[in-house]
Amino acid sequence: MIRRSLSLSLLLAAGGCANVPMADPQADQEAKQFVQPDGDRGAIYVYRSGLFGLARPLDVGITNGVNAKLPYNSYLRVDGPPGPIEVGCAAGDYRKSTQVDVAPGRVAFVEASMTMGLLGPHCDVSQVPSDQGQAAVRSSKRVAAQ
Repeated sequence: MIRRSLSLSLLLAAGGCANVPMADPQADQEAKQFVQPDGDRGAIYVYRSGLFGLARPLDVGITNGVNAKLPYNSYLRVDGPPGPIEVGCAAGDYRKSTQVDVAPGRVAFVEASMTMGLLGPHCDVSQVPSDQGQAAVRSSKRVAAQ
């Protein structure tokens, strides 16, 4: 009975990722080189961490109008004008955001995670150091922006 429950859970988790548009493998490998953008642009990686909500993609959005659904173990890279960038997440009716200052020619990393609230799932977003962000991105798959 336990094996059957575990197998069903894994099947549901895999099915949750199937509805999210993934980037092609070449774009994934290029993003994992962490190339610095040109001096008049910045880049931001948003990645999903944590096992909570494994079967449910996490909605993320960036102030420049880029949105994506991040399943477990995935990330998004967005290049654009440098400056203060608002990165937000949504889990059900819960919303949270943080402001990240992206310097010209630099890359910033933001961790998005699903958490448990009193009345259902919540989410959190926070800027992390480059080494932590790069390690998480290397072990993840790139999603396509929507």
